[in-house]
Amino acid sequence: MASVSFLLVAVILTALAFDFTNGFHDTANSMATSIATGALSPRVAVAVAGLLNLAGAFLSTEVAKTISGGIVQDSEVSLVMIFAGLIGAILWNLVTWLLGLPSSSSHALFGGLIGAVWVGAGGSAVRFGAIIEKIVIPAVASPVVACVIALLATYLAYMITRRTSRRAVGKGFRAGQIGSASLVALAHGTNDAQKTMGVITLALISSGVLGHGAEPPWWVVLSAGLAIALGTYAGGWRIIRTMGKGLTDIQAPQGFAAETSATAVILASSHMGFALSTTQVCTGSILGAGLGRRLAHVRWGVAGRIAVSWLLTLPAAAAVGGVAAWVADRGDAGVALVAGVALAAAAAFYVLSRRRPVSPENVNESPENAAKPTVKSAA
Repeated sequence: MASVSFLLVAVILTALAFDFTNGFHDTANSMATSIATGALSPRVAVAVAGLLNLAGAFLSTEVAKTISGGIVQDSEVSLVMIFAGLIGAILWNLVTWLLGLPSSSSHALFGGLIGAVWVGAGGSAVRFGAIIEKIVIPAVASPVVACVIALLATYLAYMITRRTSRRAVGKGFRAGQIGSASLVALAHGTNDAQKTMGVITLALISSGVLGHGAEPPWWVVLSAGLAIALGTYAGGWRIIRTMGKGLTDIQAPQGFAAETSATAVILASSHMGFALSTTQVCTGSILGAGLGRRLAHVRWGVAGRIAVSWLLTLPAAAAVGGVAAWVADRGDAGVALVAGVALAAAAAFYVLSRRRPVSPENVNESPENAAKPTVKSAA
């Protein structure tokens, strides 16, 4: 068995950093609608989501196997390539977080790895057939399926309760949202936490610590689950605002329908080993819930910007991952340069985010109102 190198430790830590960004980037998936309808307070919502993300990480490892031995030839992958791919994914996550766009952390990770491996080992090391089957097809189909299911569920929810008082309907569905949002968070853990498990396992295989085809060790499962749970608790308030208030006006029956539909799609895909984007599934379900209620207002401009970010995620992360791999392959100085640039970029994004901060206190403001300058009346 090979010894543990400094680069391997750096790769593992970078993978956990990505997992943390995945957590706060995707908190909105499970909790945006519950926060928007008042079913859960913002702080309670992210705490519940974090705990259930951790629990979900232990339920399955099928998605982790897809990543560690599915989309690239693990025998051709080096630690430098994995490091570069993670950098590409982290930077794209931070860009879209700053813009408040619910893009796919999963596709950012896949894109970063594909770009880095392609530059480092050539196109033959990338399994394009598996990418089409396990990533591209689910990426196209899953938000459409979630949208249709949520649309039908929303329509049925309003039809069944049409003779019930609006107050009673809202109260009942807000209570139901506590359960449905919790299920989304649990399902998110079964899918997204495993992606980091798969990357760390791939790094361990590439360095010779584990044999080809090995499953994630218990400590990998635990550390990945903890990292995504902590990131979830940090709260991605900018994206929560977009999904909860920016895409459509959400009422409690719609929130319940969207969360239940998303849970069904995510759990089914995790069982089959499809590493789909939970962000795309949840966004599709919210859009379907908006279309399922009469007179609901869907903001198609916001939906269009989200769709553009989805199209750009894979190639943009791949481009950054490829450049990072080319630089990092120059030795320790190259690795240090890539790490330094990434840290500087992360700091810059944080500073920019403080110009228009989003917090638990203002997360339920609509993006349009939040963007308008406050006019003080004369005393």
